Amino acid sequence: MRQVVLDTETTGLSPAQGHRIIEIGCLEMIDRRVTGREFHSFLHPDREIDEAAQRVHGISLLDLETAPRFAEIADEFLEFIASAELIIHNAEFDVGFLEYELGLMGHAKPKITQHATVLDTLSLARKLHPGQRNSLDALCKRYEVDNSRRDLHGALLDAEILSQVYLAMTGGQVKLAFVGQGDQGHEAGRHPIRRLPADRPPLRVVRASEAELQAHRERLAAIDKASEGRCVWLHSPLAGA
Repeated sequence: MRQVVLDTETTGLSPAQGHRIIEIGCLEMIDRRVTGREFHSFLHPDREIDEAAQRVHGISLLDLETAPRFAEIADEFLEFIASAELIIHNAEFDVGFLEYELGLMGHAKPKITQHATVLDTLSLARKLHPGQRNSLDALCKRYEVDNSRRDLHGALLDAEILSQVYLAMTGGQVKLAFVGQGDQGHEAGRHPIRRLPADRPPLRVVRASEAELQAHRERLAAIDKASEGRCVWLHSPLAGA
């Protein structure tokens, strides 16, 4: 399964007011693993950037003086997302801007759904956590995803953070590292491995009760429904083994 995590930065809040995209950031995941393939571009919007928007992302028009226009990178961008599932937080916002840009250049396929499918992590989060705050920052706190570098919004940085939030939110492992494998291992493990003595007594095996097994099945069913059939524990070859 190929997925592309996507984010944009813009000159303002709405394409209906003529606002434009000034940055696109995408990263690729295959079978829920980040591959390292990315698409990233700053874009010249041919208009001023609202002060409120600039306070969010810190990008000025002067910064974009030599940046390409959207039409110049459109083919490369569409090739990158082709046939993928787009993972977007508040997809209506980003998709609206992307389709506005495609419409302005008169593209033959101006709808994003003509190129890829879309999964909105904001809608997913609202199903999983009704009545709670579900901004990207709130989800980072809930799922213990490090967003300390996010002093200002950035399309590629936000896509990277969203990929970790999405994996955590849908039950996937974000990191796997062991002590002794460099800095990443120390950060993830935090505690050294302790060897049990050879003469220790046998470990007691505590088996789940039927009530606990039923609660577990109900939880998996809820995850499967919220993720539209993507619960890996239910659909892997080992499920039910």
